[in-house]
Amino acid sequence: MCRTLAKFDINELEKAIRSSGSFLLNINKNDIALSWRVSPKRTRSYPYARIYDTLGFAGKKITIIPFMKDEGKDGDRDFIQWDTISLMSLLGIYVIIAYYKNASKNEQYDNKITAQQFDYTYIKCKVIEILSFQSDSLHWNIQQIAKIDEPASLAISNYMELSYLLKVSMHSYDLAKKRIDKIKADKSKFMLFSRILAEKAQKREATTIQPKENIGKTKGTITINNYLGGFYFFTSDEIRKEKDIIYLVECKHSIRGSLPALEDIKDGLLKMVLFSNIKYIIFRNKSYKSTAVLHLSSLLENKKESSKDLIKQIKAEANINDFIFECE
Repeated sequence: MCRTLAKFDINELEKAIRSSGSFLLNINKNDIALSWRVSPKRTRSYPYARIYDTLGFAGKKITIIPFMKDEGKDGDRDFIQWDTISLMSLLGIYVIIAYYKNASKNEQYDNKITAQQFDYTYIKCKVIEILSFQSDSLHWNIQQIAKIDEPASLAISNYMELSYLLKVSMHSYDLAKKRIDKIKADKSKFMLFSRILAEKAQKREATTIQPKENIGKTKGTITINNYLGGFYFFTSDEIRKEKDIIYLVECKHSIRGSLPALEDIKDGLLKMVLFSNIKYIIFRNKSYKSTAVLHLSSLLENKKESSKDLIKQIKAEANINDFIFECE
């Protein structure tokens, strides 16, 4: 299900990022697969779908995540979390913790910026570093946490400069500086703080039903633990228990189309990577086997021919990667 990625030379990095959420980048006849996130937070820019499209590439895979994204006082501000980086390690993806350097004033608001752009020179240097890095993504990502004060400090100084140039008030820098100090002082505290925030977000999601889910059954929380010491807080749109098997169902629903949007489907497929690799699951103090399920639904009864072809592709992926595919 991974789409064919366009290829760019490293000198075309800015063009590549402007044109696509994931692509191949050529450096001295070596290719890497690169994706990027608009925000540290999992937004509707579908970062999971962007990352998913790089998973079919056999070489090194990189994702760019900004340390923080501040839209100004009239907008949101988000910071990177430990579990976001840890999840990338689990998927074998190298993380570049980046920062925004340029932006424009949003004319609809007094204190909001838009069209934020990375420091592309900084990213190029990190890509070249990763290309020659001899160890795996886990070791690289741990190193980046140890050095996080560099992109973090640059993020703050650039937002201060943008605030001055664009005459836009930003959020308080004190909180951002405290966040940096906390990471530098004790990585374990940063991990714990990130997990508390992730767990709170998990609980909020568990009590919220989105139009794209169409849930009429039991929704549940699932916390995945791995040997790296990571804790990943997710929700399963539906939990089904049959004898000694727990079915973890990821639901995607479409109101207007014959199938959910492709980005939504790929978001669900990345969950299948995680759910289908669970060794065992504990539910009410009892151990069960688990089975991952991707469930697609639509209000339209008749499927278009293009949708039928897509369904065949998803069925093939489900058979190869050992999860159940349901479509109605």
